[in-house]
Amino acid sequence: MNQTRTFLLFALMAVAYFLVMAWEKDYAPPPPAATIASASSNAVADGSVPGAIPSVTTASGSTAAIGNAGTDTSEAASQLITVSTDVLRLTVDTRGGSVVHADLLAYPNAPRTHKEPNPAPTVLLDNEPAHYFVAQNGLVSSSDTAPQDQPSHQAVFQSAKTSYTLADGQDELKVDLTWQDAAGLKVTKTYSFKRGSYVIGLSQRIDNGTDKPWQGNAYQQLLRVEPPKTGNWLTNVSNPEIRSFQGAAWYTGEKFEKLPFKDFHEPKDRLDSQIKGGWAAMLRLYFFAAWIPSADQTDHYVTETINPDSAQPRYLIRAVGPSFSVAPGQSASSDARLYLGPNLQGTLDAIAPGLDLTIDYGMFKLIAVPMHGVLSFLHGLAKNWGVAIILLVLLIKGVTWKLTAMQYRSAARMRKLQPRVQALKERYGDDKQKMQQAMMELYKKEKVNPMGGCLPVLITMPVFYGLFYVLEYSLELRHAPFLWLADLSAPDPYYILPVIYALVMLGTQWLNPAAAGMDPAQAKMMKVMPLLFTVMFAFFPAGLCLYYAVNGIVGLGQQWWVTHHVDREEAAKAS
Repeated sequence: MNQTRTFLLFALMAVAYFLVMAWEKDYAPPPPAATIASASSNAVADGSVPGAIPSVTTASGSTAAIGNAGTDTSEAASQLITVSTDVLRLTVDTRGGSVVHADLLAYPNAPRTHKEPNPAPTVLLDNEPAHYFVAQNGLVSSSDTAPQDQPSHQAVFQSAKTSYTLADGQDELKVDLTWQDAAGLKVTKTYSFKRGSYVIGLSQRIDNGTDKPWQGNAYQQLLRVEPPKTGNWLTNVSNPEIRSFQGAAWYTGEKFEKLPFKDFHEPKDRLDSQIKGGWAAMLRLYFFAAWIPSADQTDHYVTETINPDSAQPRYLIRAVGPSFSVAPGQSASSDARLYLGPNLQGTLDAIAPGLDLTIDYGMFKLIAVPMHGVLSFLHGLAKNWGVAIILLVLLIKGVTWKLTAMQYRSAARMRKLQPRVQALKERYGDDKQKMQQAMMELYKKEKVNPMGGCLPVLITMPVFYGLFYVLEYSLELRHAPFLWLADLSAPDPYYILPVIYALVMLGTQWLNPAAAGMDPAQAKMMKVMPLLFTVMFAFFPAGLCLYYAVNGIVGLGQQWWVTHHVDREEAAKAS
């Protein structure tokens, strides 16, 4: 019963965790506008803020104007450019050369089925107001130049074409955008794409054709709204996308840090640091966008809330590069990289140090990472993630076989002692101290350890949480099919696996009938545990339910064998 009681406590904690998380997402009060130091003057009549706050503090400490995004009066009209590679389809706005839409062609937004064999690709960046998420960049001068006269993300660039495609047999594609002012300052913004890569190179080249030096900074920023919630708290708590972290993240060169949208308004939590060799990102489940400045330069990283008192504020994370100067007749450039793609474990650190940390397993990383590695190895053998999970169950069961056998043997022998324990309770009545002493003497005499079942549970619980995070955050399991399941990372739509696990629990209770001396309230709770676990697992990823259903079936078989063996031993002693 030790394992059952422990799992009951775990079930209550897990259900409470998901309920609190769903409640906070649905009913948390909006951030107070008075505590946010941002320029609400950016808001236009409809509350939209297409750009960033009007100025930045550069790495050199000076203040440089970017321009009022909500009141841009430029007469030049921008246009949208389509860029297609083998893995990305982007939309680039010539206003600032901002990437305003990104489709991840290799990742459909829904599982492939007979009814829908070719679902639409996953959208990472989007300029629709409800899902606004864009990547911006620009140059800003520390001089007194008017904001509209600077090559910021609000300046209108020119493009030779409106559509660019990485052709068959072509390994690299470059897209040039140009801007020039009346004085002769020219900026060429070049995006570079490579076949099979989600990394986009960015070069901002300045050709100073004026008679004065140009001095300023390059910057990159991500701007996003919080994803809208749909449905009620029940649908939200069962949706891995809603449960997962949503917000900004950055790497300091040594440490990975995160800032959820709900904490952007807290002055103590906002980012405002000089960082060398870092990067800035916006995370969502399975995918993310990140600006990666040159590793050898120190950038000024900040986070801000744009128009916080609106119905849908926008959240910004920005990296401003060091100040540099371009003499008349000279040229200079600033380089950065933009990652728009999947969270593939084991591949991201090759792009930039610490980028693998965007797959955040939290405190269970030490368990989840090697478990993901083992699961991937088993998938390489089985070629199916569901089969790999079953093989993982058998592997873990094999490793812990002696420990669990010890647990089941202890439970079986404890069950044999229940009539004698009940007799002790009747003898000592309400004298709990004497009752405990008598029980310990009985256990010692019969060589039974009442804590014998605890060690396997202590091992199983971290495995449960580690596997939960692996199945929740591992992109490889997204839309992975198995038998009737179209997606092992989503709840079982037919509740078959939760019901199977409930039946396994009933079988376990049959092998361990309620102890004669068990408290009546506890005995009733044990009876409702199968229902409780069925409800709990209905919200969990199907892969996790598969793991525990198979684990329960194997464990039930092992328990039956051990119990039968103990019964035969007792019968042999009696004869």
